[in-house]
Amino acid sequence: MDVGDELRTHETLFIPGLLQTEEYIRTIFSNPKLGVRDIDEATAFRLERQSLLTAKDAPGLHAVIHEAALHMRFGGPAVLRAQLLHLLDMAELPNVTVQILPFEADLDAALSGTFVHAVTPVRELGTIVLDHPSGSLYLGDDEHLALYETMFERLAQSALAPVSARKSHQEIGAKDSLALIQHLLYTL
Repeated sequence: MDVGDELRTHETLFIPGLLQTEEYIRTIFSNPKLGVRDIDEATAFRLERQSLLTAKDAPGLHAVIHEAALHMRFGGPAVLRAQLLHLLDMAELPNVTVQILPFEADLDAALSGTFVHAVTPVRELGTIVLDHPSGSLYLGDDEHLALYETMFERLAQSALAPVSARKSHQEIGAKDSLALIQHLLYTL
């Protein structure tokens, strides 16, 4: 992707693929209902895609993750703990923004579903990807791009402040994405 490109993702039950650990990926792909034939190949592909986030001209990634995804213990508590710690590490990258949408958020999260919006400097190349059990749906017309742009903005506004390890003294104790993840880590 060119400089200025950004991926915006909203996930409700999973950590976004670009932010997943190998163990978390393997656990998901091992579910027979997904029908993944070669788990090693699928895992390697997903891990290779993640290298885009640390490349020289890395695209931006803005992930709004519903709190429910942080409670899903795919692979058990140890896998989830490692995944949450990895999520915090990835959020330290300058091109990655992670926000958690708490259970207390408004109805937007329930109505929007899971999606990825590829935003490019050339609007006509923008794409929305919707995944569902029967396959993926790709949308790129102006109407859908505008709809999902607005939807993502609402989700980001409803979400907690982004994960940031560089908090001021006054912000310590505030309810934000980092504090929520740290609380969940404490319970594992």
